[in-house]
Amino acid sequence: MIVEPVTFPSPPGKPREKLIEEAKATLPRWRANKELIRKHYMNDGNGHGAGLYIWPTRAAAERAHNAEWQAMVEQRTGARPTFRYFDLLMLLDNENDTVTEWPEPDRPVLVAAE
Repeated sequence: MIVEPVTFPSPPGKPREKLIEEAKATLPRWRANKELIRKHYMNDGNGHGAGLYIWPTRAAAERAHNAEWQAMVEQRTGARPTFRYFDLLMLLDNENDTVTEWPEPDRPVLVAAE
């Protein structure tokens, strides 16, 4: 699994309700992307917005955030988004009392034949 934080400028002081309204407008696009596992919409209130995405592979992330998408963000925010990619090793979920561990990204999971 890959965790991809994507950051971009966001006007400071924009009301939270407006940020949520704009985020909701993107839901159909992200719901239609069957490779996307999870997306967190974030804003620090001081001029920085972010999306935290969870993907099965880095290639899936790069397909979704292609040049066309980057240009759209740049037109909307005035700057290109920045990307980082992290191997999601493990997830501790206290809400569900679970720990999930993933194999190395971009490698098939080997299953023993019966």
